[in-house]
Amino acid sequence: MQLAWPYHFDGRERTAATGEDRHVRELIEQLLFTQPGERVNRPDFGSGVMQLVFAAASPEVAATAEFLIRGALQQFLGDRLSVAKVEVEAVEAELDIRIDYVVLATGEAVRAEFRRAGASG
Repeated sequence: MQLAWPYHFDGRERTAATGEDRHVRELIEQLLFTQPGERVNRPDFGSGVMQLVFAAASPEVAATAEFLIRGALQQFLGDRLSVAKVEVEAVEAELDIRIDYVVLATGEAVRAEFRRAGASG
């Protein structure tokens, strides 16, 4: 069992825990939406994809996001998952992200979907 994210207490008033598959998904979410430089003790942690939310929606922005995401996943979570596919669709000030991966500890194939809008969305 792993600590659940975001940190909270369960019904027994103890620190909430989660299984390995859910924990890996939570790690991906943290990585995607953390900007490099945001964490004091890990200034290189993050994907940088949030900078693209306000870029003009185009195939180039989507391709750049896919490249950033795949690289960050391999760098920071390569010991926990194997990335099969990353797809990003940029629509106005919103990114739709789909990641297919295999959790190495369990062998479970997973598709995770994330949507992030800019401040106005």
